[in-house]
Amino acid sequence: METYAKVLLIALPSFLVLILIEILYGVWTKKQTYGFMDTLSSLSSGTTNLIKDVLGIGIILISYPFLRETLAVTTIEETSLLYFVAFICIDFSSYWNHRLNHSINVFWNRHVVHHSSEEFNLACALRQSISSLIGFGALFLLPAAIIGIPHKVIVILAPLHLFGQFWYHTRHIGKLGWLEYIFVTPSQHRVHHAINPEYVDKNLSAIFCIWDRIFGTFQEELDDVPCVYGTLKPVQTWNPILINFQHNWGLAKDAWYTKNWFDKIKLWFMPTGWRPADVSERFPIEKIDVNNQKKYALNYTLKHKIIALFQFICLNVFIFLFLSSFSNLDVFSQVSYGILIATTIFGFTSLMDGQKWAVIFEITRSVIGLCILLHPSQSIIWSIDTLFAFGVTVYFAVTLTSTLWILNTLPKRSIIVH
Repeated sequence: METYAKVLLIALPSFLVLILIEILYGVWTKKQTYGFMDTLSSLSSGTTNLIKDVLGIGIILISYPFLRETLAVTTIEETSLLYFVAFICIDFSSYWNHRLNHSINVFWNRHVVHHSSEEFNLACALRQSISSLIGFGALFLLPAAIIGIPHKVIVILAPLHLFGQFWYHTRHIGKLGWLEYIFVTPSQHRVHHAINPEYVDKNLSAIFCIWDRIFGTFQEELDDVPCVYGTLKPVQTWNPILINFQHNWGLAKDAWYTKNWFDKIKLWFMPTGWRPADVSERFPIEKIDVNNQKKYALNYTLKHKIIALFQFICLNVFIFLFLSSFSNLDVFSQVSYGILIATTIFGFTSLMDGQKWAVIFEITRSVIGLCILLHPSQSIIWSIDTLFAFGVTVYFAVTLTSTLWILNTLPKRSIIVH
């Protein structure tokens, strides 16, 4: 985890620079693909996933080392060819894991956050899940395990494979000629994120598009069918933590209300979107009209934006401090950082959703934070790192004051028609 934290210290600033370049390019070309809170929500979502991975939150049901030790038929010498074969195996695994997420109700919850933005830009690439708490992805690496690819090779290549999927989340790059027949491109991935009937559940490959072409899930971007982004059931929130569990909460409610006992179990493993007939009739869900999409948006005043930017800047400071000092932190300190970062994201995104309960949450969080930091028992924290303790104290004080500042002027819902 220490190595991963160091890698993120390089990768995250690089991603942010590229996102800023795309924003500036959108301003220059007058084809902006970014929205204010949508962008902050995307970047915050990436942070939640980062915290989950760095802290190692989750349960691994089946590990790759176990599969390799059990199934390997040979031992392979480490060469450049081995790394190439391993990368192909990881990409093959990614395709089937991705396809599973799009195909079965319960697994869609692991992936919906990535599709939840109604925009499409580089920031969307960072919308990654925290709800995949049970690890079984090694099953899709069976070919690699059988031929004996070492675990450390998979560990080295997996982050590179993930980071390699960042660049094609953009609307500013058109079709790329012959490359369209080998690699996943921006054009192909726009199709994947689109909710048009022609495009749903297509182009599931990660790096090489050959898997879509072989297994029948390829769809070219059509000139006469412009992509409409989001999910067929809009998430209607900027809070990435809520988005991560929203779908399974809906399944749980359907399981509770349906009268058919078999359906209570069946619905979890049916194709994505399936609902019991009695529940569907009793609690209908309005289907989105792709030709008249009403994007989730709220009316923000300058003070709302100032508060959101303040929270986002502080969030990034917390992340930098967390990652840069990770190897020197004990478990309690690591968890404390995780709680601070997670509650910051949960609080300010909910506040920007205009939720009245978010006011109570932010006030309570700030008061608890101030009480902990200013309590005499915490003098050791001040003596060890006075600047950090003072900074976090100021942060909670400003959060409390700013929340009270907008107490009676929470953001209101508006409608943007696509």
